[in-house]
Amino acid sequence: MKKHLVLCLLVSLTAFGLSAQIQTPAASPTAMVSQRVGLTKVTVEYSRPSVKGRKIFGDLVPFDKVWRTGANKITTIKFDNDVMISGKKIPAGSYGWYTIPGKTEWTIVLNSDDKQWGAYAYDEKKDVSRFKVTPYKTAKAENMAIALEQTSPNNLEVILSWDKTAVKFAVSHDAHDQIMAEIKDKTSKPDCTADTYFDAADYYYEKNIDLNTALEWADKVVEKDKQYWTYQLRARILAKQGNCEKAVADAKISLEMAKKEGDDSYVKKNEAILKQCGMK
Repeated sequence: MKKHLVLCLLVSLTAFGLSAQIQTPAASPTAMVSQRVGLTKVTVEYSRPSVKGRKIFGDLVPFDKVWRTGANKITTIKFDNDVMISGKKIPAGSYGWYTIPGKTEWTIVLNSDDKQWGAYAYDEKKDVSRFKVTPYKTAKAENMAIALEQTSPNNLEVILSWDKTAVKFAVSHDAHDQIMAEIKDKTSKPDCTADTYFDAADYYYEKNIDLNTALEWADKVVEKDKQYWTYQLRARILAKQGNCEKAVADAKISLEMAKKEGDDSYVKKNEAILKQCGMK
């Protein structure tokens, strides 16, 4: 009986202790940022320490020492597909992101171990890539922040800023080879859809790749789905080939259909083809 009472008392005290805990904001809140580039996604997970009136780089974060790039657990950066950074191919995966700050130059380190707490067990042998970046002055950021800013469809910049200092590096993913492989695979199948043929022909047109094949696909698109946007696709391929007679014929069909549907953007696109072919 006494043992039962003692056990109940311990359970009650434990429950009271848990309920009495007061939740307060984390000193270095966690954050995650992601951005698509090319056909891949870049994701960064990190903690955001604050300045709190302290001198950061060269003091709280010493120069020429490996830093976890934030607080608490090592900051991680993940790529869904292979990417290029500083002229080197980085395989798809998640990496621990360390930095070595310096007065005039920083070293960015991508390490295969993305599970570390801090940089205490950092192992240089597990480095996948190291490259240099130049720090620059920026508006004061009380909490460390990491931003992903797309600069073009296949390129983005990773920007780290804290206090009045920032560094950045570029990540690129050229999806061309991946797209070409997918086009080859899908257009070779007997059940290839009009939408797939359209996308393939449009990509070849935009990249100026084998316009004869693009035209073959556009023919199949029009055969399967006679819409003003399919006629317009074939018209612009023909116009780029210099076959204005057939381009004008398709553009006129597309123009009339687009007018009936009230699609002003396609009206203008077809008028541009007619103008290109010398029609007023």
